[in-house]
Amino acid sequence: MHAATIACHECDLLQRTVPLPRGGVARCARCGAVLYRQGDTGLDQVLALTLAGLILFVLANAFPLLTMRIDTNVQPATLLSGALRLADQGMAGLAALVVLTSAAAPLLKLLLLGYLLVPLRLGWRAPFAARAFRVVLALQPWAMMEVFLLGLLVAMVKLSSMAEIIVGTALYAFGFLVLVLAGITASLDPRAVWDRLGVR
Repeated sequence: MHAATIACHECDLLQRTVPLPRGGVARCARCGAVLYRQGDTGLDQVLALTLAGLILFVLANAFPLLTMRIDTNVQPATLLSGALRLADQGMAGLAALVVLTSAAAPLLKLLLLGYLLVPLRLGWRAPFAARAFRVVLALQPWAMMEVFLLGLLVAMVKLSSMAEIIVGTALYAFGFLVLVLAGITASLDPRAVWDRLGVR
């Protein structure tokens, strides 16, 4: 019995497939891109997580992350208002990086996954689906909400001695969104998507 071959969707290197243990991941020998995974997680699970992620993203940006109260001065803070303050203080590059990694990249990834997976679930293929999935894979290293969340928690601890910190609804949504994005990364099997898209 001959092993099947698979082409890397990043660098086109042809490689033989090998049996993997449960939860194992096969990577390209040349560029390191994920070729396929062994597991029983399906695209339905990724789609459910994607829809949950979009709802959490709206909640995380519609409400304050936290509110600082000093005497009678009450100051709510959202992700975007924090980025605008950084820009006002001459740190426009850092503000742009925060928006890119904590809002733009995760939102674009969720929207593109929904654009791909909803049609696949209904039995058809969206236009430019293969190109959209390449963008999803390219966005993987840029979606770093967990770094922002960690920095926010550290800032809260430091500010707690100077002001009363009131945790907002968005902070909880943000925390769950980080878990949902991690779940999508762990569950998404690129080979299954390429197979469903008919790209060999």
